[in-house]
Amino acid sequence: MIEKGTRKSPLFILIFKHKMNESKIRDLVDEALAENESLYLIDLVISSNNKIQVTVDGDNGVNLSECVRISRNVEHNLDRDEEDFSLEVTTPDISHPLKIKRQYKKNINRILKVKTELENFEGTLTSVNEEEIELKWKAREPKPIGKGKVTVEKKVTIPYKDIKEAKVKIVF
Repeated sequence: MIEKGTRKSPLFILIFKHKMNESKIRDLVDEALAENESLYLIDLVISSNNKIQVTVDGDNGVNLSECVRISRNVEHNLDRDEEDFSLEVTTPDISHPLKIKRQYKKNINRILKVKTELENFEGTLTSVNEEEIELKWKAREPKPIGKGKVTVEKKVTIPYKDIKEAKVKIVF
């Protein structure tokens, strides 16, 4: 409390915490990923309290030892005396949407749920290129002539720019 005349007023101290250098951390993660070309960065988030969250994936998955190796490369090259931080290196959760094109290639022949601005699709991811993905699925439609239904194979090509969200469907 600070006394001001005869009144007492509370003393407020604002502490601005320094946010860590994201480009330095990204360089350290990229350096670690360069040792295994099948790995790639999905996301790097640094919170206001210096919690570093690194999400990596791999063409053939990511084992625990790779997460540990990446974590050590980042941690051993940052000075804890200079900046207090916590570090978490993880792989993407299956329930999270696909974020980068390379993830689509990894999931060829899996069932995807894809949302676009106009429609939602669910089908097997059959091909991927730099501009678009292709899904195939079977649907029951009325026969062109007569009563009943017939099974037809459907196919759609969706440009990446039109994809609002794509998730791998978990099948048990």
